[in-house]
Amino acid sequence: MYDLQELEAFVSVVRSGSLTASTRDLGLPKSTLSRRIRQLEQTVGQPLLLRQSRKIVPNEAGRVFYRYSNDVLELMAQGREALDELKEEVTGKLVLQCHESFVRGWFSRVVEAFMAEHGDLQVMIQTQREVPDNLEDGVCLWLGLVGETALRQETLGGLSQGIYGSPDYFRKNGMPSTPGDLADHPWVDLLGDTQGGLLLRNPRQGTYPVATPARRLTVDQSCVQGDAIAAGRGLGLMPHWLVERRMQAHPGSFQCCLPDWQGPELPVTLLYPHGHLPRRVRAFLAHVRGSVPEAWVEPAGAGATERQNSECV
Repeated sequence: MYDLQELEAFVSVVRSGSLTASTRDLGLPKSTLSRRIRQLEQTVGQPLLLRQSRKIVPNEAGRVFYRYSNDVLELMAQGREALDELKEEVTGKLVLQCHESFVRGWFSRVVEAFMAEHGDLQVMIQTQREVPDNLEDGVCLWLGLVGETALRQETLGGLSQGIYGSPDYFRKNGMPSTPGDLADHPWVDLLGDTQGGLLLRNPRQGTYPVATPARRLTVDQSCVQGDAIAAGRGLGLMPHWLVERRMQAHPGSFQCCLPDWQGPELPVTLLYPHGHLPRRVRAFLAHVRGSVPEAWVEPAGAGATERQNSECV
């Protein structure tokens, strides 16, 4: 039977290639780490590591033994996690990263409800304007295309988009009757999303490429974009669902034009690390999945489009 502390020391040295680095990772004196490696090699009956220049590497036996040692430690970690599950406790610190469009309102209520169920949990919320490079025992909720990432991606649904302005703006400047009329109106853009042009879709007439108007305002937050549109500074492409949330707090601040034409759908995605996750992360993922609004997961089709159109006018 191998000593788990000795296996942990061996695996750490193989991964880091350095006794010094492993002493920092494990919080052990170098003498203790060296002793555990020697004891493991004595138990195995042969050397496992070689020193090459300034780096420590496994020999052939070490490479073989490393695979099994790593598997043993992984199984032990999963066993401890499974026992923790039996306690039915969600504790520790949970880092939540969220696209800035969701932070106010819906996401805050989701987090508050989760914290109410787990009183010993510490939660940190970080607003994101870019997809995170990595997450350690955390979760990110993202709106829009994710692109290349090493994180696991789970699509929760999608938000359809339309062209919005304020009722006061339309009274003063008129309302576009065709997509081509958008060129005559100032544009409020979010992070230059439509800088290369905008492709609108109509279930009966197909697609229509729209050149971005030359006169426009570009902002880096959806709430700022909404404020500018509500203030009458121009028109902009906004998700219907987010507009509906704002309209609940500020009735009559937005009006949808060209209701038969839809912008590109924005996917809503959960991002989290691969591999075995702590209970608090898995519990929050399950909580979010159970909190997804029905409007996100409706299948795209004539019925859904007609419902959205009726809400615009």
